[in-house]
Amino acid sequence: MNSSDPIAVSTPGRICLFGEHQDYLGLPVIAAAISRRMYLTGVPRTDQQVVIQLPDLGQSESFSLIGPLAYVARRDYFRSAVNVVRREEGATFSRGVDVTVRGTIPINAGTSSSSALIVSWVNLLLQLADEPQTRSREAIAGIAHRAEVLEFGEPGGMMDHYATAVGDVIYLESEPAIQITHLRPALGTFVLGDSGEPKDTLGILKHVKFGMLDALKKIHAYQPTFDLTTAPLDSANDYRHLLTADELSLLRSNLSDRDILREALIVLDAPRIDDSRFGELLNRHQDNLREAKRISTPKIDRMLTAALQAGALGGKINGSGGGGCMFAYAPQNPEAVAAAIEQQGGQAYIITVDSGTRNESAAVLTA
Repeated sequence: MNSSDPIAVSTPGRICLFGEHQDYLGLPVIAAAISRRMYLTGVPRTDQQVVIQLPDLGQSESFSLIGPLAYVARRDYFRSAVNVVRREEGATFSRGVDVTVRGTIPINAGTSSSSALIVSWVNLLLQLADEPQTRSREAIAGIAHRAEVLEFGEPGGMMDHYATAVGDVIYLESEPAIQITHLRPALGTFVLGDSGEPKDTLGILKHVKFGMLDALKKIHAYQPTFDLTTAPLDSANDYRHLLTADELSLLRSNLSDRDILREALIVLDAPRIDDSRFGELLNRHQDNLREAKRISTPKIDRMLTAALQAGALGGKINGSGGGGCMFAYAPQNPEAVAAAIEQQGGQAYIITVDSGTRNESAAVLTA
């Protein structure tokens, strides 16, 4: 490749199949990359300016690569990625780049559009460095997590970065150390439904995350050996005298969701997918997310009900909740499921499991 040739990369969005709202508790998750992607095309410049065009949003941004980059926004991810790649990967940049960003991932809807953007940007930066660097998809995920979360001292997990960078279906353990198992189940089609409702991430986390962490503090003060990874589901009743009704409900749902994920791992690792069983497990997970964690909405509930009535085998809300997207597993007649979701006011997309971050043909993306 000529040093002035454009470089194009893309990264998928993701859905969380099992383990929603569990990664920050040290519990594993199962996530899948989806066939809606974020695309970045970079054309090297002769100076040290970075000029980024985001036509889907009607926005643009520019900055110089000279010297350390000061952040000018709360989540200044384009600059933070440059800083992290320079500081931790030893990359240098004597030339800037013109970047065009386009995407087909629903934005601010729980499908990891921001993480897909950062993973793509890190991938692009590594290739644009004065000495281009080759990193594994797992390594790119780690860099993106540091740039998006750790650089700004935020409390986010790692699922989004690893799910989008690595691609396909992964089982991710973050405690006591990051461990990824690549699953390759022959899953059929899904239908993603965007409710158009803005997510209430802060409100949801106040109840679901901090409510559960408060419950765990009370339990550990009473029984220091309690372990969320090994406690039987029926042991939740042992702590009812310590917890509020909401806290007890959260404890039960988290133990139940942990067990649902373990059942799902067996289904997904089998030589042949039991589609009906897989759908049933999604529905059980959604029951906990709706009833105990209360992260669903009436509109999303209607979209899920309509999808099931149209032939989907299961489904759940996706992401932090309070709005955003749901998805349904529809290996047969996904068009009918998509139509049913849209009759409830959602925007539907038929999707499949997709590969992780990758290089694309710049000629195609700039056409």
